[in-house]
Amino acid sequence: MTATIPSEISDWFAGRGWRVRRHQSDMLAASEAGQHALLVADTGAGKTLAGFLPTLADFAPSRLEDGKPPEGLHTLYVSPLKALAHDVQRNLLTPIEEIGLPIRVETRSGDTPSDRKKRQRTKPPHVLLTTPESLSLLLSYPDSLELFKGLKRVVIDEVHAFATGKRGDLLALALSRLQAIAPDMQRAALSATVADPEGFRAWLAPWGDIDAVELVEGEKGAEPQVEILLPEEERVPWGGHAGRWAIPQLYEEIRKNKTTLVFTNTRFLAEFIFQLLWDINEDNLPIGIHHGSLAKEARRKVEGAMARGELRALVCTASLDLGVDWGDIDCVVQMGAPKGSSRLLQRIGRANHRLDQPSRALLVPGNRFEFLEATAAKDAVDDGQRDGEDFRAGGLDVLAQHVMACACAAPFHEEELLAEVRASLPYAWVEEQDWKRVLGFVENGGYALRAYDKFKRIVRDKNGVWRLTHPEHAQRHRMNAGIIVDSEMLTVRFRNGRNLGKVEERFAATLSPGDTFFFAGMSLEVEQLKDMDVVVRAAKTSATIPSYGGQRLPISTHLASRVRTMLVEREKWGRFPDDVREWLEVQDWRSQMPGPGMLLVESFPHHKKHYSVYYTFEGWNANQSLGMLITRRMEDRGLAPGGFVANDYCLAVWGLRPVEDPAPLLSPDILAHEFVDWVQESHLLRRAFREVAVISGLVERQHPGKRKTGKQVTFSTDLIYDVLRKYEPDHVLLEAAWADARARMTDVGRLGDLLERSQHELVHVELERVSPLAVPVMTMIGREAVPQGAVDEELLLEAETLAGEAMRVDGRAEEQAED
Repeated sequence: MTATIPSEISDWFAGRGWRVRRHQSDMLAASEAGQHALLVADTGAGKTLAGFLPTLADFAPSRLEDGKPPEGLHTLYVSPLKALAHDVQRNLLTPIEEIGLPIRVETRSGDTPSDRKKRQRTKPPHVLLTTPESLSLLLSYPDSLELFKGLKRVVIDEVHAFATGKRGDLLALALSRLQAIAPDMQRAALSATVADPEGFRAWLAPWGDIDAVELVEGEKGAEPQVEILLPEEERVPWGGHAGRWAIPQLYEEIRKNKTTLVFTNTRFLAEFIFQLLWDINEDNLPIGIHHGSLAKEARRKVEGAMARGELRALVCTASLDLGVDWGDIDCVVQMGAPKGSSRLLQRIGRANHRLDQPSRALLVPGNRFEFLEATAAKDAVDDGQRDGEDFRAGGLDVLAQHVMACACAAPFHEEELLAEVRASLPYAWVEEQDWKRVLGFVENGGYALRAYDKFKRIVRDKNGVWRLTHPEHAQRHRMNAGIIVDSEMLTVRFRNGRNLGKVEERFAATLSPGDTFFFAGMSLEVEQLKDMDVVVRAAKTSATIPSYGGQRLPISTHLASRVRTMLVEREKWGRFPDDVREWLEVQDWRSQMPGPGMLLVESFPHHKKHYSVYYTFEGWNANQSLGMLITRRMEDRGLAPGGFVANDYCLAVWGLRPVEDPAPLLSPDILAHEFVDWVQESHLLRRAFREVAVISGLVERQHPGKRKTGKQVTFSTDLIYDVLRKYEPDHVLLEAAWADARARMTDVGRLGDLLERSQHELVHVELERVSPLAVPVMTMIGREAVPQGAVDEELLLEAETLAGEAMRVDGRAEEQAED
């Protein structure tokens, strides 16, 4: 295909000393051929301009009849972040103004003034930049049919960031709706880090017609320069993940660079690293911080300072993964392990943001396993390999929200709407009975709730057409619709009311009465979870369950596989630092290496307790869930479990009696028995239900003039949850909650694969003392009981003691000699 680029646009490129890149021309050619298109190109390749090039061409004066621009909405741009939409608007206005194109561009999000939102529906701009949630709300208005009937193009930026989640479900349904309103509408999606282009082509295609989506691949850019920062004098740490040891070296890096972007994996770590840098900032360098918990005004202030080149460094989280175009960043630093090659590539792309110049990145491992993971990630980047994406069935709660949005816009025939729904990949699976259940829920809440008028939102008239029961339901829907449900913080307190602090709901939801955990330097036992409180008492025994702050990114299966392979490629260990190589050599001498496909379990005594370490490489979330299940099974079998700790790579469980055969603890039926019991007894299912109840519209967070508190929402959903569990256990929202509990909250898919593998590839090694590979996870035991500020010193002392014991080779050497 060859595109015809209007002379006004080609002259503008030439005037800037640029050329139209092949992939930019190919995107225009695909549009001219009537094709949808998926563009996969490196950061800095001009993806956004490529996505908009067909729009700019349509408005070129040489292509306009009578020189008049078309009226109405021409192009929708959808991004996962409001900040990204504002940044794109700024960058898009440059060619529009310099070429002199008659295009009006506006943004629409939750921050847009209400009068402008109203005007946009009656007198829309030519290009509207928005988010999936705002698009869904637009589709809920009766005038949406008029607004979108002339729509020519939808551009989806950073499609990899949300296509496989619930926001992607909502967007896929919106695309099907738009295609029904404007049959000739073209879809375009942009990404720099897609590992499965065919999967994304299928997601983007109407009716899954993958041949209707042209795959456009960008020109190859300069290879990124990735280095791993190592201690100048000390050894790579045994434990910890903050990378505190690197702060002096990191500060020197900031001093010599113009602008440095420092990524962390959690908000807590961002605050921690920022404070450490500020403590040694003798030059008073302007250093900022950016993460999702900061107020919007604070984030905008920092973003503005970065855009103006006023900051020397910015410490941030995933809030800037999808970046805003800051071309003057000359180095990106990743504190801790990157967790995935695609995520690392995305972050590296923040540096330079130019295709012909290499991006420079520094990886700062917090411990020895993180060094291996950083090496694996660097190798993956060098090889051009990305993490795979996991496309899943669309959520029923999201489908219910979409049905309500359609009803707010206009009465509908269920057969026609079902056809629209099935035209999207996430919902191509929906059968007639599933559809009837969703409709029934939107109609009256379901069998157990249909007696209550507040849940009667739609009704089918005598002609078989579904319509709203009352116009006020439309207003309530628009006030509450959305996918992102804020995670609440729960108060930990004694029965007498003494407040100990707050923990994330994500962690609290895994607890059941009788569980013990460390918090505020104490071992606590859960008495009950009541509303937004975790009521505790001082535990008589040491805590079983570890508690950590902040949500964790799991290591990708692709990166985990690479680390496993590195562990058995002994001929390549020579490239590692001496202390890391020695660590692996002694492990290989004293025990075994957990290679690909194998589940290695080591058992050994330590401090009058019996430990088992399971080397799963399935990520912290899956390992934390496995720890819950194994300790339950150990309790049932009289093995007196004492507790567990987990990291991304392994799980350490201890008790008063030795585990002589771990196989029965890992049988796949643990997911049918202990897992179900745990999810139902803990608040995991309640938490999942709260989210699906809010997304589906069953429970409303906002009413005219007021907003419900998190406590009020939880109280409402808990009441309904109890009613449904008792009277309608097969309710569609309980099914949706179970799906979330299995997949998103516990990584049960990865657990299932692990347990299946254990049936064939389990290797159990019994040792007389701790192994070298077990030291990093063993240093985590009891860390929550250490007072704040003493953690690093305590960990260092514990790690050195454990390491000295683990790295002795005399015992195994004597055993080998006797053999």
